[in-house]
Amino acid sequence: MADKLKITLVKSPIGAVPKQRKTIEALGLRKMHKTVEMPNNDAVKGMIQQVRHLVKVEEI
Repeated sequence: MADKLKITLVKSPIGAVPKQRKTIEALGLRKMHKTVEMPNNDAVKGMIQQVRHLVKVEEI
């Protein structure tokens, strides 16, 4: 299991539910096609699960 995840915003959160928009912002994603590295833990996985249709995730 990788210790970090590379998360990229691939779809705009403009039409998303407000809770999903806040989750995207909490992940540190501000603009389209920007990537952040987050630790691979249960909290981050739960956040990704809520917005899985808006992001692309890779293990590094």
